[in-house]
Amino acid sequence: MKRLIPLWITAVAGIVLIISYFIPPLQSWGEDAAIWFDVLAGIAFILGGGNILKIHLKKISDRVPGWGFSVILLTAFLLTLFVGLSKIGVHPNPLYPTYAWSGYYRQNGTPFWWLYEYAFKPLTASMFAMLAFYIASAAFRAFRAKNIEAVLLLGTAFIILLGRTFAGVWLTSWIPDDSGFAGLKIENLTVYIMQVFNTAGSRAIIIGIALGIASTSLKVIMGVDRSWLGSGEA
Repeated sequence: MKRLIPLWITAVAGIVLIISYFIPPLQSWGEDAAIWFDVLAGIAFILGGGNILKIHLKKISDRVPGWGFSVILLTAFLLTLFVGLSKIGVHPNPLYPTYAWSGYYRQNGTPFWWLYEYAFKPLTASMFAMLAFYIASAAFRAFRAKNIEAVLLLGTAFIILLGRTFAGVWLTSWIPDDSGFAGLKIENLTVYIMQVFNTAGSRAIIIGIALGIASTSLKVIMGVDRSWLGSGEA
């Protein structure tokens, strides 16, 4: 029963969402299922928060290497959670002035807004800035002209990178805009590659992903794939 009930719930919910999408009179069924999904997602967030506390408190207790990072994580997590749930500094909604918590939790000037704007966003920007160095290192190892495919990849990447700089525009600035060779200008060639070849490749990848999602979803709905039940249940 521990496996059968989750399988039936998943199958029924999946079938309801599919038929509600293709049959307009049953659209309300899909909306009800989506509401239940939001409820379960809220419960999952609570379980996830409890799991974070359990794992990192154990690391702090055992003094494992790097336990200081766990202290920073838990401090930031609990502080943000407290400020967000208590809505400190949030003004009530004008429509409900008697309810202190009716205001929007991210009002300008509130502590939660301050944490988001001056802590979360700068940290996110710093993380993506550091990723640029890892991407450059990976590109240096990947872009080696060992075969025809690598030469094409290297040449395309070079044109794109050059077209995004002032030097690339300057190199082909001697080509007249009203001539038949204007398309060979670096900036125009970059736009053509991004709009034609890159778009075609992206659409092919998206179609492949969609087919993979559809096949995996059908396997889950029919109970063929049971890996989501946990280890040993596949």
